[in-house]
Amino acid sequence: MKILYFYQYFSTPKGAWGTRVYEFAKEWVAAGHEVTVVTTIYSKSDLKASKIIEDQYFEGIHVKVINLKIDNKQTFVKRIWSFIAYSILSSYYALALKADVVVASSGPITVGLPGLMSKYLKRRKLVFETRDLWPEGAIELGIITNPLIKKLAYWFEKRCYEASSFIVTLSPGMTRNIQKRFDITYIDDVTNAANIPLFSTPVAFNGNGLVSKAYAVYTGNIGLVNNSHWLYNAAKVLQEKGRDDIKIVLIGEGQQREELEELAEKEGVTNFVRLGLMPKHELVGFVQNALVSLVPLMGTPVLDTSSPNKFFESLAAGVPVVQNTKGWMQDFLNEHKVGFTLDPNDENELANKLIWIKDHPLELAAMGDRALEVAQRYFDKDYLATKMLNILNHVHQNN
Repeated sequence: MKILYFYQYFSTPKGAWGTRVYEFAKEWVAAGHEVTVVTTIYSKSDLKASKIIEDQYFEGIHVKVINLKIDNKQTFVKRIWSFIAYSILSSYYALALKADVVVASSGPITVGLPGLMSKYLKRRKLVFETRDLWPEGAIELGIITNPLIKKLAYWFEKRCYEASSFIVTLSPGMTRNIQKRFDITYIDDVTNAANIPLFSTPVAFNGNGLVSKAYAVYTGNIGLVNNSHWLYNAAKVLQEKGRDDIKIVLIGEGQQREELEELAEKEGVTNFVRLGLMPKHELVGFVQNALVSLVPLMGTPVLDTSSPNKFFESLAAGVPVVQNTKGWMQDFLNEHKVGFTLDPNDENELANKLIWIKDHPLELAAMGDRALEVAQRYFDKDYLATKMLNILNHVHQNN
C-alpha cells in the first residue's frame, strides 16, 4: 500500500517535538508499505533544508520537505501565511505523487486542501486526522473573530469530514465532539503514542543542578494557551511558603518565555527554572526524575479534548500527571489513579498539591508504577501504529 501523509510538523527523536508520524511511518515501512510524508521546517523539529524542495529519507520514510519555516513565535499573520503556502504547494504533490490512501493531518485545517485535491481530482481515498479541533479551537480562543471567516472555516471543516473515508482523532474527547456536531460514524481515536522503551528505561541524570524528585516538570510550548503564568505563579507561592525544596521547571520555548524569565528575575523567584529545547533522548532523564509532569492548558471546552504528547510520555516514564482540563484526561487520571486535575486559575492549589506530593513519597511511587502500567497497556507506539494501519488497510480495501 502506498501511503501519502500531509503533515506540517514532522520530526524525528533528534528534534524537540512529537514523533508520532515518524514512529508510525517507520512501523508501516517495516511492514512492507511505502510512506511519503510532505512537510515543512518546524522550529522544534530536527529537519533542515537548503533547497526549496528536498527529498530526505529516515528509516525508509520518504520525507518531501517544503522549505517553509514555522515557529510559534511568528506573528499570527506570518503563521497563517505559512499554513496557506504549505496547503497550496503541497496540493501539487497531492496530484503528482502516487498513493492508495492519503492522510491529511490537521491542525491547521488548511492541510485539508491537498487532501481534498487528492480525493476529488485523483479519486484517492482520504483519511482525515484531527489533531486539534480546527477551526473551533481558534474561534473559541478568540484567534478567529471575523464572522465571514468563521462561516467559511466551518464550511471547510465539514467538507473535509464529508470527503473522508474515515476520520482519526487524537483523543476520545475529539471523537465525541465531531460525532455530536456532524453525526459521523466512520471515526475512531488513535491517541498520541509513547515510546515506552525510550521513556521507561532508566538513564543517567545530569540535571543542571536539579535534584531528583525535587521538581515538577513542564515540557512544551511556553505561552498563553499552555497557561504558563499558572506555573510561574505557583512557583512564587511555593517560595512564599518557604518550600524552596520544590522547583517548577519549564523545558521549551514560546511566546511568553522572555516575559516569564524577566518576571522571575525581577521578583526574585529562584525556584522557577527555564531550560531550552532539547531532543527526546536528553529530555527523558528530566521527565523520569520529576515529582510529577505538568500538563497545563487554559480552562476552555475545546482544550478539554486535547491530546498533548507530554501526557503520554510522562506516563511512559512512570511519572504521575497534574493537569487542568475537564475532559477525557481528567476521566483517565481518575479511573487509573495516575495523577490529579486542578483548577487552571488557582496557583495556590497547584502549590499545595506539589507540597503534598513531595511529602508523600510512597504514594508517589505507587502512582508512578501504575502510570507505566497504563502507558504500556493503552499508549504503546507499536500498538497504536498498528491500530492506525488497520484503519488505512480497511479504507484501502473496502471503500
